[in-house]
Amino acid sequence: MRARWPVLAALLGVGVSYAAYPYLTLYRLGSAIQGADAETLEALIDWPAVREGIKEDVCDLVFDGPDDKAGTDLPAFGASFIRGIASNTIDRSVTPQALLAATSAAPANPVPRGADVHVRWAFFDTPTAFTISLQPPGKIEPIKLEMDLKHGVWRVTRVWLPAELLTSGSRT
Repeated sequence: MRARWPVLAALLGVGVSYAAYPYLTLYRLGSAIQGADAETLEALIDWPAVREGIKEDVCDLVFDGPDDKAGTDLPAFGASFIRGIASNTIDRSVTPQALLAATSAAPANPVPRGADVHVRWAFFDTPTAFTISLQPPGKIEPIKLEMDLKHGVWRVTRVWLPAELLTSGSRT
């Protein structure tokens, strides 16, 4: 009986460490944004995967947007042209430096410090996938992140931005 306690304690320690690891990664991500640490952001975020996901969302918004006439009348060439423009813009805009610039820029209507983006919920979807819902100040829809565990490291691999944020950048 005494020989089982160290094994159980070790298994419990591994389980608690595994469960806490994505939360620690999320904390590191927040600290990197607040500290303007582009190198850490580069390590914690799979930028090519995030860019591809945002490209999909933008194209879905354009072609399957709220008004039915948006994407149905475009010929194949027009659709590929819009995808190319969106792709180039996202490739240039979705970078660690751009994220840091966007989070450090002073908004036109400053929001009180206590109303910064906060975590609404965070949980495991599968043993290797972790989803986070972030509530930006003044927005109704949340920003959702997905982190995947690959090679022992949790990294952000997908970001779902609210339609309001996706369309606000195209109207400026």
